[in-house]
Amino acid sequence: MSQKFAQITVEELGRRLAETTNAEKLQLVDVREPYEIELAALPGFAAFPLSEFAEWSAEIDDRLLSDTETLVLCHHGVRSAQMCQWLTDRGFTNVKNIVGGIDAYSMVVDRTIPRY
Repeated sequence: MSQKFAQITVEELGRRLAETTNAEKLQLVDVREPYEIELAALPGFAAFPLSEFAEWSAEIDDRLLSDTETLVLCHHGVRSAQMCQWLTDRGFTNVKNIVGGIDAYSMVVDRTIPRY
């Protein structure tokens, strides 16, 4: 897989989410499973579980704007990278993978977010 998308650190994500003007301009995507989101979640993220790809993939252009900055989250950053690649291949122009995922976010940015 050749990477055609940018990456963002959890520190930068924390800063971006804290700035409401920035947060309102972002599309936030979480590709983890529903049970994972129940364990630990960040507000404002829309759930697009990769295991349910067949259910939501045909509607992606109706649910997300292809030119809006899109930040993608998973547990450690692998599944989110897959989603970033898929979105980029589909014509999305401003996609960023959150390096380290929610696990790194909970260790570095907000320790109140449970680790699993």
